[in-house]
Formats: sequence, C-alpha cells, structure tokens
Amino acid sequence: MESRPLDALNFARGKKVIVELKNNKQLIGTLRAFDIHINVVIEDVEERVEGEVKRKLGTCFVRGDTIIMISPA
Repeated sequence: MESRPLDALNFARGKKVIVELKNNKQLIGTLRAFDIHINVVIEDVEERVEGEVKRKLGTCFVRGDTIIMISPA
C-alpha cells in the first residue's frame, strides 16, 4: 500500500498513465522513470488535445513543473 506520493508513482512504473499538462494537453504512455521533481520519462506516447489524438511522440521526457496530474490510464 502506498504511503507517500512517490510510492504511488513507483507502483505505476511500467504501466500506462495519463499525464495532464498545464497547456491543456494530455500525454498517454507507459511510465518508465521519474525523479523527486516529478520529471518523468514515458514511452509510446500519444498526445491528445481535447480528447483527440494529435500525434504519436515515442519516448518523451516531461518536466515536472509542467505537469498538473498523473493518473493510471
């Protein structure tokens, strides 16, 4: 059972997540890595804007200060 926020992220490693960004975009992909600043690396990324897939991005590094929310997909 998770007791800290980073434990929840660790549990999601290797699983599909939705990363919601401050610019109203969503990135959906597999969480590979993260650090204490919530910078994340996700693979097989799809970028969605208003629910519509805009493009496929492959592997992405996302800065933690651009993220609003990370959720299991």
